[in-house]
Amino acid sequence: MKMKWALFTIIFTIATVLTGCDNPLMVLDPKGPAAQEQANVIMISIWTMAIIVLTVIVLYVIMLVKYRASKQSDDYEPPHIEGSKVLETIWVVIPIVIVIFLSVVTVKSLNTVEAKPEGYKNQEPLVIYAASSNWKWHFSYPEEDIETVNYLFIPTNRPIEFKLYSYGPISSFWIPQLGGQKYAMSDMVNTLHLAADAPGEYMGRNANFSGAGFAQHTFNVKAMPEAEYEEWVSDIKKTAKPITEDTFNKLLEPGHVGQSTYTGTHLDFSPAPEGEHAGHNHGSSDTEEDHSEHEEHAEHEEHSEHNNH
Repeated sequence: MKMKWALFTIIFTIATVLTGCDNPLMVLDPKGPAAQEQANVIMISIWTMAIIVLTVIVLYVIMLVKYRASKQSDDYEPPHIEGSKVLETIWVVIPIVIVIFLSVVTVKSLNTVEAKPEGYKNQEPLVIYAASSNWKWHFSYPEEDIETVNYLFIPTNRPIEFKLYSYGPISSFWIPQLGGQKYAMSDMVNTLHLAADAPGEYMGRNANFSGAGFAQHTFNVKAMPEAEYEEWVSDIKKTAKPITEDTFNKLLEPGHVGQSTYTGTHLDFSPAPEGEHAGHNHGSSDTEEDHSEHEEHAEHEEHSEHNNH
């Protein structure tokens, strides 16, 4: 009886705490298709683990009650019982089934979030270059020819294609209510597809530790209707100052700054590491020239060695 009341108390406490949360976790309050897909996977994982834990607890209680110590004599010997192949098969197969189930769900979800968001496949995405530095976020809008620092305005009901890279250590771009995180690195560009279904203000941040200023490496996101977004772009072009190479180089210096807006983008004088500007690309003309010089130098050394012999 005491065990039953203890189990009831635990369940009641958990239920009370969970239902008393006024502010849900941001990852479980999705505002876009990618975030919704990931929230579904999280809930499937939680319910799967909850069923496993509750099953184990119930079986544990049953074993304690049914096979508890009895008032047998000191010389009592329980009967010998052979192992059950059926039971052994069951407790080996069940974990395998669980792992396969969660693996299928995860892989399917990854394929979904890596592609253009569901419902937006026929729309042209808005491309935004999101570059991180210590400890700021630089957002370049090539289509609009504007740039913002530490804040992001996006239209609702339109796919957004982020091009992620870094001018400092590896960072992780993350807007919890719109989708999962993805790394921004210095020598390549990663692509992240997101979309906002509803207007609102959301929090974005660097989810990867990157030094002393990591805690404040955040940015604000505002999703708005297309017409309001176009009005914002028009206002920026009329009022903002153009970004210069000197201004951008000062922004790259380690430290924290507020929000700022510019016309033009830093891509004109400091392009993203993609195509011929990628750090890992070995097909550019400069690289081919260096390779030719290396071959010529090797042939010269070989010829000299031959003459010495």
